[in-house]
Amino acid sequence: MALGPERAARLGAALDRFQRGYDAARRLRFDPLEFPRRYRDPGDAEVAGLVAACLAYGRADLFRPQIAGTLAVMGPSPARFAARLARAPDPAAFPAFRYRFNRPPDLAALVAAAGAVRAVHGSLGARFAALLAAARREPDPLRAALTGFARELREAPPVAPLLAGRGDRGFRHLLPDPALPGPCKRWNLYLRWMVRGPDGVDLGLWTGVPPAALLVPLDTHLARIARYLGLTDRSDPSWRTAAEITASLRAVDPADPVRFDFALCHLGMSGACPPRRDPARCAPCALREHCRARARGPQRRRGGGGST
Repeated sequence: MALGPERAARLGAALDRFQRGYDAARRLRFDPLEFPRRYRDPGDAEVAGLVAACLAYGRADLFRPQIAGTLAVMGPSPARFAARLARAPDPAAFPAFRYRFNRPPDLAALVAAAGAVRAVHGSLGARFAALLAAARREPDPLRAALTGFARELREAPPVAPLLAGRGDRGFRHLLPDPALPGPCKRWNLYLRWMVRGPDGVDLGLWTGVPPAALLVPLDTHLARIARYLGLTDRSDPSWRTAAEITASLRAVDPADPVRFDFALCHLGMSGACPPRRDPARCAPCALREHCRARARGPQRRRGGGGST
């Protein structure tokens, strides 16, 4: 679907008002972006950001302590720690780490891979920018570049010895393949952090990548609100859905289509925009006039007043 110029202008004005009034600083305390923002050095921030984005799956109250504990082990300079681990791989570098599908060797492989890529190319950002430039003639340059970037990290020299006896299933969960149909939310989240800004939310460290090239990091919160705003009619959590939402937002802001992502995602994540329509919460919303859920009217409860 596509937004016509008139509707894009009206929605854009509403999104601008909404974003200006949104307390992003308060919500950063609940976002994994809080972690890379702690570092002044761009190298430390990009390595910390990769760790934070890759571990940001499941419930935030469960993954945030894992990110914090990992970065504590890495010390004041995650970039230097990653470089040392790439030179001397140690599968027990994070002995206390346990999180859902992942174990210490998976995390060690991730950090060592980042160190290895940085050793060859100077920075993760420089390597991604080069891959994106090389993919400019591809049908989907961002996806092609991201696929190559993920592959280089998965195949970095320290990875195989670190995963010997463990296998790579958990490691691949940390670094999903963008060539598959999924939306690659964590990859696109990492890119947004590194490329956009600096603006009080995103870091703007990878200046060789234009914000116009980015894709929204699609999760359940953004997907729902995007449907409410008519940015997509799709309901499947896929790269194609993320691309359709981004295309609609590109009609609003061609140069920076994902700039509203943080505020829209946290609108749903915080509960301010609940999954079930609540007139009391909807009334003050700056996006209310553009919301399809409001247009449908109040939701009715079924059978005996119980919720469904």
